[in-house]
Amino acid sequence: MKTYDIISLTVNPAIDKSTHLRGLVPEQKLRCSTPRYDAGGGGINVSKAIARLGGSSLAVFTSGGYTGKMLEDLLKKETIDSKVIPVESMTRESFIAVDDNTNSQYRFGFTGGELTEKECEEILDSIRNATTKYLVVSGSLNEGLSGDFYQKIAQIAKETKTKLIVDTSGEPLKNVIKTGAFLIKPNVGELAKLVGVDHLQLEQVNHAAKQIIADGGAEIVVVSLGPQGAVMVTKDSYDYVPAPNVAKKSTVGAGDSMVGGMVWALSQNKSIKDVLRWGVACGSAATMNEGTQLFKKEDAIRLFEWLQDK
Repeated sequence: MKTYDIISLTVNPAIDKSTHLRGLVPEQKLRCSTPRYDAGGGGINVSKAIARLGGSSLAVFTSGGYTGKMLEDLLKKETIDSKVIPVESMTRESFIAVDDNTNSQYRFGFTGGELTEKECEEILDSIRNATTKYLVVSGSLNEGLSGDFYQKIAQIAKETKTKLIVDTSGEPLKNVIKTGAFLIKPNVGELAKLVGVDHLQLEQVNHAAKQIIADGGAEIVVVSLGPQGAVMVTKDSYDYVPAPNVAKKSTVGAGDSMVGGMVWALSQNKSIKDVLRWGVACGSAATMNEGTQLFKKEDAIRLFEWLQDK
């Protein structure tokens, strides 16, 4: 059986549907362009980003109904290895519309259907039975799923000595750091909540991240600063990488692209600073493309090279 250095888990995947229109007017029939469909959801996007860089991973995800079948077919076209966990509820959709008159982007997300107790156990079993170096857990949880679900996965990763990378927010992230992870990627607002304050200034980020590390919440904390770039904090280091100035067309999938770039770089034994550079390069490159297309490899490479002396 083939083994993978990286496995991504998407509990609540989506079909990302994107289109263009001219003028968002209430109570009027709006003419939209031919929609584009992409396989979406945090972990799936991470696996797609890794594939763009020439790496490989196993994408583990739930799938239900005709939208689930469509999701599976979209991933096959991208030649991404998958492990499908069938579920009764239909895979959700998300909708992105761009108003060409104003270049404003509107993003509509729907909750995922409830999972049965048996389906939840199948997800956990798939992780228990997996052998990998890096496990990426990314994205939202389905409606009705307990906020400690990712924490259960963190416990499994701890027992199997798997390096867990978590990109989520709110209660699920708070619970994960109680058990501990290898790497977490909050933004500044999320980091503030994790350390129990209302907000953080940039100069306070290092101390807050080191507090989480000292408490055993993570070995590495990467803090996304949006258009300002990102910082990476470990027990012994603090690194900052600015975001390149690019023409932004869409922010959909930028965070997932950043995680994908970092995990790929970790699997290639890159230096800590280069891991962060690859993350920022891929995240920034993703904003250069419309809709839910993530990034082009050549853009990510060019931006990474620009960041070499940053």
